[in-house]
Amino acid sequence: MRRQNAHLCLWPPTAWRTFGEIELAQLTSEQVALLNEPHIAQVVTLMPDGSPQISPVWIDTDGSDVLFNTALGRVKTDNMERDARVAVGVYDAANPTSRVVNIRGRVTEITEDGADAHIDKLAKKYTGTDSYGGHNPDQTRVIVRITPDNITGR
Repeated sequence: MRRQNAHLCLWPPTAWRTFGEIELAQLTSEQVALLNEPHIAQVVTLMPDGSPQISPVWIDTDGSDVLFNTALGRVKTDNMERDARVAVGVYDAANPTSRVVNIRGRVTEITEDGADAHIDKLAKKYTGTDSYGGHNPDQTRVIVRITPDNITGR
């Protein structure tokens, strides 16, 4: 298992898009477009007892994987470092039944690299401001990368 900035980079590496003869789930162009719009996502992680924990987050994509930004020491971050299984749901409030994407996957990377710039990019997308107003020097920001195993929605 690789480590980056002392945080887990979990299986499978994002460069792997096939596993044996099974191709991993791929986002459609419509789903990428939805993820690139300023819709709040719901990220579900698993508590130590296996119960779900849900968090609203600003979402991003590189076209293949789903990304979001958070800080170390939060419940969701602790959960993901212990158990990489997650789910993400995003829908367009104007078309909640026809524009939706639900993703089940695994956290494949948690990194500090570029996290401050990433949260500023998300602030521009969601609020129109050039920088994130909640910067706290006592918190370590991280980017979470999720590689989809299963994708549903339109």
